[in-house]
Amino acid sequence: MSASHDLAALVRHYWAAAVARDWAAFGDTVHPDVVYRVPQTREVVKGRADYVEFNRTYPGDWQLDVVRVATGPGQAVSRCDFKVSGATAVGISFFTFDEAGLITAIDDFWPEAYEPPVRMTAVVQRY
Repeated sequence: MSASHDLAALVRHYWAAAVARDWAAFGDTVHPDVVYRVPQTREVVKGRADYVEFNRTYPGDWQLDVVRVATGPGQAVSRCDFKVSGATAVGISFFTFDEAGLITAIDDFWPEAYEPPVRMTAVVQRY
C-alpha cells in the first residue's frame, strides 16, 4: 500500500457517498472484486456491482454518523451510528485496501446492546 493514501479519508469518503446515496461514487471506492461479509448473519456479497446493489436497495430511510475511524497498514476500522425507523444501531466495519487505495474486503459487525451481569464490585459505571 502506498503511504500516499489517507485510509481514514478514504473510509470517510466511502461513508459520505453512502449517506448521499451517490452510488457511482460509492462504487468507485471499492475494488471490482470486493468481498463483503456479515459474520453474524452469514451473508456475503461479491463484486462491485452486487455490493452497490446490496446497499442501494437497503430498506428504510436510514442515516449514519461516523463516530471513529482507525487505520493501520492497508487496513481501517470504522464505528458508525446507524439510524433507521427511530432506532440506532452500532456498526463496526473492518476494511482491507489494495495498493491503489480501493477497498478489497469489508467485514461488518452489528453488535446488540445487552444488560451486563450483576457484579460484586462498584467499579463500573453505566452511561
